Amino acid sequence: MSYFAHETAVIDEGCVIGDGTKIWHFSHLMTGCVLGEGCNLGQNVVVSPQVKLGNNVKVQNNVSIYTGVVCEDDVFLGPSMVFTNVTNPRSAVNRRGSYETTNVGRGASIGANATIVCGHDIGHHAFIGAGSVVTKNVPPYALLVGNPARQIGWMSEFGHRLEFDANGLAICPESGEKYQLENGSVTKVS
Repeated sequence: MSYFAHETAVIDEGCVIGDGTKIWHFSHLMTGCVLGEGCNLGQNVVVSPQVKLGNNVKVQNNVSIYTGVVCEDDVFLGPSMVFTNVTNPRSAVNRRGSYETTNVGRGASIGANATIVCGHDIGHHAFIGAGSVVTKNVPPYALLVGNPARQIGWMSEFGHRLEFDANGLAICPESGEKYQLENGSVTKVS
């Protein structure tokens, strides 16, 4: 075994777990989920069948990741954030097999108690503020807050708000990396 699982964790047969991953107290990994290398799952995390987590995904306490969710490398899921996988749930109507997908791009961060309504993609390095309710696709590097979530700016890959000059250029104060804002989207300048 090349991963760590706390003795209270439940890991069903048929899970794939990458090297160096840590699974903490009272978490449950269900058959058919795939976790990459170096992931960290906090207390009381549920990972449903067919969920895929890339390498170095950090899942804080009390998060349920339902079938239909795919998280790329370096994603951060804040405490008690929520994914859905059915748009119109009803207790008396079985909608298994009609789950919608949610793709969370590389390096994206989703804050504590945020809700991601299924069927929407979160772009790479996007930043969803705590308590936000995402009801639409999120562009790469976008900063969204509120209910419903609205874009209020852009974030660097190091998690700093970007301030663009008249030419649409911004510099991350921590990394020194440059970003270009053009036609409503941001790209990193190499």
